[in-house]
Amino acid sequence: MVKSAIILAGGKGERLRPLTDKVPKPMIDILGRPLVEYQVLWLKDQGITHIVFSCGYKSEVIKEYFKDGSKFGLQIDYAIEDEPLGRGGAFKNALKFLPEGVDLVYGSNGDEVIAEPLAPFVQFHQKNNALATILLQRLVSPFGIVEIEDSGKVTAFREKPELPHWINAGVYIFNRSCIEMFPDVGDHETEVFPKLTKEGRLFGYKPTGFRGTVNTIKEMNELIKQLPEHFPQELLS
Repeated sequence: MVKSAIILAGGKGERLRPLTDKVPKPMIDILGRPLVEYQVLWLKDQGITHIVFSCGYKSEVIKEYFKDGSKFGLQIDYAIEDEPLGRGGAFKNALKFLPEGVDLVYGSNGDEVIAEPLAPFVQFHQKNNALATILLQRLVSPFGIVEIEDSGKVTAFREKPELPHWINAGVYIFNRSCIEMFPDVGDHETEVFPKLTKEGRLFGYKPTGFRGTVNTIKEMNELIKQLPEHFPQELLS
């Protein structure tokens, strides 16, 4: 089972300003808690014992809030970037805080909120002998859809439906050897994932539960509406 996690938490969140003028994006307030705290609470509930935050912008805000992790029943370390390393470089830089014996690693962006069992995701990764497995998300149309017949006759309207395509949700299960392949500076998805695809060692996992994210004010407001329904309230007590 996965016991270690790396969370990329250095985002400036420029599309969320002025909310991110004084805090990094993962620390914006969502219903009285930092956004990333929901992920931390979920990870602990799913058996994670050690989290490494990869930090850059306003890293002191994250460190002051989470400290060493003891108040959450976790070990928390901080991999601070003096200069931006890119997502792949950030994961690789954080790897030095994980003991050599740690093989499987949960990795994600700090703006994710997930509410579903982690174990099936990990089991899928292991069953397929993957080096990396991506949590997928169904693509939702940003617009309403008009359905028509060949004649042009309108038969229905569908408000922002799910489309028959999958996108990368920015959440992963990695083998340690995969992260070691990442560039020191750069992006893992452009520099390593194409190679893994050719080798048949990259897989995508279709989730069964809730996943929300915050990149814009609109997404933040949607998450605020959805959280009470989907996120387990017992984790917040």
